Amino acid sequence: MSKQSNLRGVIEATAIVIGSFVGAVVIITLLVSGKSESPTTPVAPKVVENSAAEENTQPVAAVEVADASPAGSNAIAADKIVQANCAMCHASGLMNAPKIGDAGQWAPRIAQGKDTLIHNAINGIRTMPAKGGNAALSDEEVAAAVIHMVNSAGGSF
Repeated sequence: MSKQSNLRGVIEATAIVIGSFVGAVVIITLLVSGKSESPTTPVAPKVVENSAAEENTQPVAAVEVADASPAGSNAIAADKIVQANCAMCHASGLMNAPKIGDAGQWAPRIAQGKDTLIHNAINGIRTMPAKGGNAALSDEEVAAAVIHMVNSAGGSF
């Protein structure tokens, strides 16, 4: 008798699951088909004025890209690169960086030679990060900045 009652329970549970599934499919089908009917009268498109939104979404600034074809090594504005990237440390001597224009601090570095100084500036040395922390700078821009700082301290690179 227990086997028969277990079988009856399984059949009832299966019927409930199948019935619930079929019922859900029928309800979903009715809901979807009821919303897909097209209206009998055409509806005019709504026109929304976006003038306030357009005023609020104007760009803050415009970017102008300079000509990317340098006319030579003088086309790189070394002083601007130094001011934007190097001066933070080299203007004040932060983290023992040689100060711009201080011949005494630059003399031992100048003695190492142009190639060594440029290599160290590109790859970083001690507390100075590679390219002064600006990975977007090209090797030529870093070299121009190094030459500018050395020359301002009495060097002649």
